[in-house]
Amino acid sequence: MINRELVDPQSIVIVGGSNNVQKPGGKIIRNLLEGNFKGDIYAVNPKETEVQGVPCFASVDMLPPVELAILAIPAVSCPAVVKLLASEKSTKAFIIISAGFAEETPEGEKLERQILDTVNYYGASLIGPNCIGLMNRNHRSVFTLPIPDLNAKGVDLVSSSGATAVYILESAIGKGLRFNSVWSVGNAPQIGVEDVLEYLDRTFEPETSPRIKILYIENIKDPDRLLLHASSLIRKGCKIAAVKSGSSESGSRAASSHTGAMASSDLAVEALFRKAGIVRCFSREDLTTVSCVFTLKEIYGRNFAIVTHAGGPAVMLTDALSKGGLHVPEIKGEKTLMLKSELYPGASVANPIDILATGTPEHLEKAIDFCEKECPEIDAIAVIFGSPGLVKVYDAYDVLHRKMEECSKPIFPVLPSVVTAGKEVEYFLNKGHVNFSDEVELATAVTRVCNASKPTNEGIELYGVDVPRIRRIIDEITEEGYLSHYYVQQLLAAAGIQIVREEVSNNKKVLLRKAEEIGYPVVAKVVGPIHKSDIGGVVVNIQSKKHLAFEFERMMKLPDVSAVMIQPMLQGKELFVGAKYEPRFGHIILCGLGGIFVEVLRDIASGLAPLSHNEAFSMIRSLRAYKMFRGVRGEAPIDEVQFAEIIVRLSTLLRFATEIKEMDINPLLATSQGIIAVDARIRVKK
Repeated sequence: MINRELVDPQSIVIVGGSNNVQKPGGKIIRNLLEGNFKGDIYAVNPKETEVQGVPCFASVDMLPPVELAILAIPAVSCPAVVKLLASEKSTKAFIIISAGFAEETPEGEKLERQILDTVNYYGASLIGPNCIGLMNRNHRSVFTLPIPDLNAKGVDLVSSSGATAVYILESAIGKGLRFNSVWSVGNAPQIGVEDVLEYLDRTFEPETSPRIKILYIENIKDPDRLLLHASSLIRKGCKIAAVKSGSSESGSRAASSHTGAMASSDLAVEALFRKAGIVRCFSREDLTTVSCVFTLKEIYGRNFAIVTHAGGPAVMLTDALSKGGLHVPEIKGEKTLMLKSELYPGASVANPIDILATGTPEHLEKAIDFCEKECPEIDAIAVIFGSPGLVKVYDAYDVLHRKMEECSKPIFPVLPSVVTAGKEVEYFLNKGHVNFSDEVELATAVTRVCNASKPTNEGIELYGVDVPRIRRIIDEITEEGYLSHYYVQQLLAAAGIQIVREEVSNNKKVLLRKAEEIGYPVVAKVVGPIHKSDIGGVVVNIQSKKHLAFEFERMMKLPDVSAVMIQPMLQGKELFVGAKYEPRFGHIILCGLGGIFVEVLRDIASGLAPLSHNEAFSMIRSLRAYKMFRGVRGEAPIDEVQFAEIIVRLSTLLRFATEIKEMDINPLLATSQGIIAVDARIRVKK
């Protein structure tokens, strides 16, 4: 729970307060004083009577009533202090920066549990333990630096890790990013990332609340709550970017040792973020650069103009934007002649627009106005302007400032001369702007924002899916493990997924007769073993009765084989759809092209069931091999609409059959007759 005493206390005590600002208890007091906290500040330290001008008490029991307590004392002393403050001093909020709790030892976990039981019993809020604290526009209750510019239009940062929050601030401040609040939740036995998001969602005011939230997450304890409140905030007009660490096996161990967090499946995180509309980032620089993109006017298209006075950075930016699916289209026609006549000889106006190193602030203004007024095909403008030592950079940045205010199209400032023109860049940032000092980082961030999904608010897609039949089939199954071929076929049919014609028999004569009905060539597969190919249980392109008879006799002698199945030999592009049940997250749906694309290149997209058609299309279009859906080198295109339909139907099947823990349809074949399921396996656990 997050209460008023935590976010807007009228009195604060620092237990372990000190005159030594090199100690956490001393630094917190210094930060509170320099932040002009308007309430009462007390310290507890048996060695002092006054700390940095603040009244100091020898013990906690001597304190007057106090609303917020910040503990900077050994972990073993914390439970008793918390209990005394909550029971006798009416303290309703606690920030415990001390380490030595659940992140370290079982004994520390017991101490943490005692504190949690106490604060819950007295209805108090708890941030930490093992954190740097909390700062907002009311109080700066942290022991670290830097302290960012805190204002109502700034960013809300929520971090599992205190040190990471500090390094995010280091990155952000240099870019000109401002903050409204910084939450370091530490071990988070009571208040975690999801709880802060819920608080920000429930207290959101359209006219006054900040609209940018950035998250560093080590453990997603409650995916449903994260999804609910993140998507709710985004629908209210907010933008959210997040880093989820611990996605690799070694990364998971690092996260666990740091804050007692257990890493979630990376695919599950990807799916959750996609469904919520969160822009996923992978580093601090990535996160803060995306946040800077959020602060600018929204991009409503994918076409960029680049105005520059340096050729190399413009080329690198063009390459990086193109790699991300954005465009730097050539600008041509008579309108370019007018602009060229107003620039120095040798300037280029085709896009990128190179005004040359000798270009003046006036040239910069003309180029920006040209992109804004004369180029309706251009959706956004990137301006690269450093310090060539030939013009007054202050004047150029005044032009850039004015144009960013006036233009309807978003303008992205790339000001690379942070050393030689450091004062000029600072002058520009102080006007309320951000700076992208590296053009490729900008392109990466813009790509992430432009390609991010919107939060879905659509219901479960039921059309064409026979839910009662699905439940009857699942309820009929008595054994756990991989289902028989019969039940797999029944479930796919109930979901309305087209299945290739199949005939199964343990009688050679019957199978040969069915093959004549199907028509050669056929495919033969063993029935029984899960991994058919591993034992030689799949043979393709069987052209004759004699060949099929031979393969039938061979296959029936293989271990655990109960019958042989034949299918028509289909030609088409292989696709893949699979699903995995992830504890706490639910079913994660995977899709991609089959064969080498899924097995070697790992080119797959993930979504969280149940999926809407829009989510399915977003998954398909995020694949690196998506161009193949359009048809390449004379090949027929893949029916993207039907593939999305299959993905949605599968997600609905799984929504009503939670007993299914693992499933894949591989391959799906995109044929001239449509997309057909050729093989599938399903594992259930009741």
